[in-house]
Amino acid sequence: MNYHVSMQGNDQASGTLEQPFLTISHAAKVAMPGDTVVVHAGVYREWVNPANGGTFDQRITYKSAGDGEVVITGAERITDWEAEGENVWRTEVPNALFTVRNPYEVELSGDWLFDGDLKAHLGDVYLDYKSLYECGSIAEVKNPEVWSEAKYPEDSLLKWYGEVGPSTTTIWANFGGKDPRTENVEINVRPHCFWPEKSGLDYITVSGFTLRQASPQWAPPTAYQEGLIGPHWSKGWIIENNIISESKSVGVSLGTKIGTGHKKYSGKHKKGGTQREQEVILQALHSGWHKDNVGSHIVRGNVIHDCEQAGIVGHMGCAFSEIYQNHIYNVHHKRLRHGAEVAGIKLHAALDTMISENKIHSSYRGIWLDWQAQGTRINQNILFDNLSEDLFIEVCHGPYMVDNNLFLSPMNFRNMAQGGSFVHNLFAGRFVVQSELSRITPYHFPHETAMAGFSNISSGDDRYYNNIFLGDGETKVDPVPITFFEHLPLKPREVPEDDGKTVMDGVPDDSICYLYPVGLGSYDKHPNAKDKQLWEYTKDDLIALGDAAKDFFVGNAVLPVAMDGNLYLNAALPSNHEPEATVLEKSGFEITTDPTAGTVHVTITDSGFVRGTGAVTVSTDLLGKTYHADMAFEKPDGSAYYFDTDLFGNKRTEMTPGPFEITEAQVFEL
Repeated sequence: MNYHVSMQGNDQASGTLEQPFLTISHAAKVAMPGDTVVVHAGVYREWVNPANGGTFDQRITYKSAGDGEVVITGAERITDWEAEGENVWRTEVPNALFTVRNPYEVELSGDWLFDGDLKAHLGDVYLDYKSLYECGSIAEVKNPEVWSEAKYPEDSLLKWYGEVGPSTTTIWANFGGKDPRTENVEINVRPHCFWPEKSGLDYITVSGFTLRQASPQWAPPTAYQEGLIGPHWSKGWIIENNIISESKSVGVSLGTKIGTGHKKYSGKHKKGGTQREQEVILQALHSGWHKDNVGSHIVRGNVIHDCEQAGIVGHMGCAFSEIYQNHIYNVHHKRLRHGAEVAGIKLHAALDTMISENKIHSSYRGIWLDWQAQGTRINQNILFDNLSEDLFIEVCHGPYMVDNNLFLSPMNFRNMAQGGSFVHNLFAGRFVVQSELSRITPYHFPHETAMAGFSNISSGDDRYYNNIFLGDGETKVDPVPITFFEHLPLKPREVPEDDGKTVMDGVPDDSICYLYPVGLGSYDKHPNAKDKQLWEYTKDDLIALGDAAKDFFVGNAVLPVAMDGNLYLNAALPSNHEPEATVLEKSGFEITTDPTAGTVHVTITDSGFVRGTGAVTVSTDLLGKTYHADMAFEKPDGSAYYFDTDLFGNKRTEMTPGPFEITEAQVFEL
């Protein structure tokens, strides 16, 4: 059955096209498996909280009617403002306006949210759908100063400050000279736009909406991961072709349900982050984390922007999902509070999850896979203008596949993992590669949630075939020490002494990493998979490899690596494992990016430079199995990979390095 919703409707009506409902929420109470809720143009100020889920054969679908924009917003418009001089305006709203919690009273809080000068709250004030910057006093509203961390400094001069009383909330705001009584000014009042309060409501489709201005709480992996929209620990949702923006924390959450984990922040107990994360996983397995019950979502074709924690987040609930053809930008651009869990896409336990054909730019970080990226594939994505690295893989054992991507930010890859394959990518930035011996994380049986074992990260077990490394012209080859969350440009520093200082829960003392020039020089101290297998190394061999291998006899041996057919351009540095690599001083590429338009322009000025690089056709057979999981690099259905197509899906007639099949001078608009 089709139910219709219209701004001219009535919730006492029958829900037909001729007699539509007034609210989506009413339709969500009555929709049953097989039903479709068709929503007509308008602005719907409500939290859609579905009462029922669908089935594999009979989904419940919510879609726009196609007769104009359909907006679901967590905000209410406020016109009752009084001028107080100096561009400051004041309004007072009743606390009864807030449905679940008062976001101007509740602080942004949670595990791995770093301390800051500002006690930020969940509330926000919006001018023309764009949030202002919270500050700490009325004086700062009157005399606004640029927030130094902001990506867009001029925007940070628009400020607000709030105080909550017994029955009302008072907000002061500076709109930069604009009159809020005549402009479109709103405040958020609801935590979500489309979110089931109950978990386990499966097979729901949400298609074609504009969803904006919600106030979900910070979403760490050890607790309830709220979002502006999400399935709340269910299976088989499709979130497609929506515009999702202005979430206080997360746009799309595919994460854990309430009660799954323990918040250290709440003072429940003082266990370390790694132990609490292990407990979360074991509790989830005990209570039904299985492919039959959770995950297998599709998130596609969405535009996601201006979300201050992550565009898409997920822990375990993201497993077996497909995330593709999304445009994600301006994630964590205000930076009023910093923390982990910040990226365009941030996933824990992305088992057999496909992340494909996304464009992620102008954010703090691009893609961050943390714990249990196994069977995961990252392919055909375009990443640029990200402040920190484009890709971060943390304490995962693989196998995970990275192929046919463009990584164009100054820092490309922070690798604190093992068991990855990198095939036909274009890397135009620097690398961090390091072990992580202090944390023990799980790996799984192939294509299952069941755990097969635990290990730390000794680094290696990586493969690099047919990639292009496009140098930045920097000829210095020595690695530079940086902190765990540092980004370019680097702050001057000396390598610190080991004083036992812990920067963040779950991160090694002093959290120092080493940033290497563009290329694969960061792997020079690893064994080469062509020479010996791991178990063939003697103690003297391992001592010769350096510090990373000295703990071999307690299970911490650095793992071998394999690399071949890579091309190094414009001062990019090859690894000593690839002594016959093609290394050229010239670039052969002209790449320009336009963050405002969200486009990349690639000109290949000379096709001759890719000839004779020794590129080979890469397949599952060539890549072998990872050391810990003993699992092949294969598709989620168990079938083999065979990399004979390029970034655009075109068949490769000649096997050349990089994401493009380069046979002549070409121009690409991406």
